[in-house]
Amino acid sequence: MTQQLKALVTGGGSGIGLAAAHALAARGMKVACLDLNPPGEPFVGIKCDVTDDAGVRAAVAEAAERLGGLDVLVNNAGIGAQGTVEDNPDSEWHRVYDVNVVGMVRVTRAALPYLRRSEHASIVNTCSVAATAGLPQRALYSATKGAVLSLTLAMAADHIREGIRVNCVNPGTADTPWVGRLLDAADDPEAERAALNARQPMGRLVSAEEVAAAIAYLAGPEAGATTGTALAVDGGMQGLRLRPSH
Repeated sequence: MTQQLKALVTGGGSGIGLAAAHALAARGMKVACLDLNPPGEPFVGIKCDVTDDAGVRAAVAEAAERLGGLDVLVNNAGIGAQGTVEDNPDSEWHRVYDVNVVGMVRVTRAALPYLRRSEHASIVNTCSVAATAGLPQRALYSATKGAVLSLTLAMAADHIREGIRVNCVNPGTADTPWVGRLLDAADDPEAERAALNARQPMGRLVSAEEVAAAIAYLAGPEAGATTGTALAVDGGMQGLRLRPSH
């Protein structure tokens, strides 16, 4: 590859986003990270709140200017939520949708003019196994990720003739700072971690690096014939139905 690709990662300050930034950089890309707490070198770190449209437009423009263009967008910024449909008020539903779904819309909308100029344009959205499997106590979170899955397919259809590929990754429960905080808040963190491990057929949590490797593959030219797909990185959680080990 003669041209160095330029990538923008939202939520690039920690967890899957930071791992994705490292994975893209390892493939030779120049990477900018948008985050409320962005990382420093070797990345172009830009502070950004994806719920602020004017701020998003300014941050994406700055990233494109500092990188010298934009070829890859990784829409990874997101927040979690717990509970059934009874457990969160309207304000929380609006808040989580504003980050997890409309946040992707804002960043993509701002990035499209730059992506249209690229010969290797690609968008990868971070979705979740929660979009395709019914998980207890995750009604709000699951609803937003179901929207991300549908949004990915719609975007792929809308932009395929502009040469922009759009895919998503569907992680299972990943060993990230957010999951760590969730475990710390549990009455019995060790028991909760064991339950999360057991929920995935491989018997362990997914690592941020494993999800990042899938993102990097979908983002790169090697996946040039792949668009409108959801790549599960979930230890078999969605597709496998194992008999009890005992």
